[in-house]
Amino acid sequence: MIVTVVSMPEGIAARAAVSEARERLAACRFLLVDVEVPGEERPDGLSIARELGLEAEDLAWLGREGETARAEFHGDNARFVVPVIDDGKVVHVHVFVTERYLVTVHRGPNTLVGRFVTRLPHERPADATATLFLLLEDALETFRRTAVEALLQVEDLEDEMFESRHPQQVYRLARLRRRAAMLHHALLPYLQAADETITRRMMSGSFPEERQRLAASYQRAARMVLASIESLQDAARRAFASYSSLVSGEQNGVINRLAIVSTIFLPLTFLTGFFGMNFTYMTDELESRDVFWLLAVGLQALVLVIAVYVLHRTRIWRRLRDDGRDDP
Repeated sequence: MIVTVVSMPEGIAARAAVSEARERLAACRFLLVDVEVPGEERPDGLSIARELGLEAEDLAWLGREGETARAEFHGDNARFVVPVIDDGKVVHVHVFVTERYLVTVHRGPNTLVGRFVTRLPHERPADATATLFLLLEDALETFRRTAVEALLQVEDLEDEMFESRHPQQVYRLARLRRRAAMLHHALLPYLQAADETITRRMMSGSFPEERQRLAASYQRAARMVLASIESLQDAARRAFASYSSLVSGEQNGVINRLAIVSTIFLPLTFLTGFFGMNFTYMTDELESRDVFWLLAVGLQALVLVIAVYVLHRTRIWRRLRDDGRDDP
């Protein structure tokens, strides 16, 4: 377990032992403690809250694997399980904050927390609550960046489809659509819980005006991120519809060509089938070479010329010609 203690508001970060972090949590007036837990479950079964000296019985969830999204205020403290996009995957950062300190717990290295710690000397938040909202907005930013990146990929794919179409585009669109669903599925329950909790807190008379401003800013950012994800979903659906329309147009062109070929060769098939019948008249009377050439070849050539002339004079031929010109 790796523990990083950040002295606030200076933002000076340093590695520390668990015992030192526990002592500073009990003594300092403004402190941030980040705990990186190994990916596997701890064999000793000792809770992180107890190791840090946070003896509250309802903190057993802190650092526990498999926790769902959480956003709760209890008196003078708040508990969050925040979804974050890290290296293309959804991970969760556990956050416990009071008036004096903020504790974050995550499994394995987390780029969000690392960037957040490096920003603190420049941001210099006034208290633990301001630090909390800064962290929450950074978590939302990971979703926004991922959604915008995927949206640009969908638009590039849609432009590419109009140039040339191949099956790999469908697979890429399916993966982007799945990514949009993953972002929405991971973020929506958390945003609903956070919005309900923060709104209820803002309506109470004990919530200071400055914190209300921070909460309102966070809620606006959350709505914008959710709108970006929904835009990605709409774009993916539109791209699938465009691909289907293009493929349908190509299939219609193929069907038109087959219909024209059938129109030309159906009379010829009828003639060959008719004269191939063993009627007495055909076997006894139509024996000369001239009659053969006249009926077997001349009549078929006449039917072919008439069919081509009719097709040329109708819209079917012009539509076929125009479809051929429109093909890339």
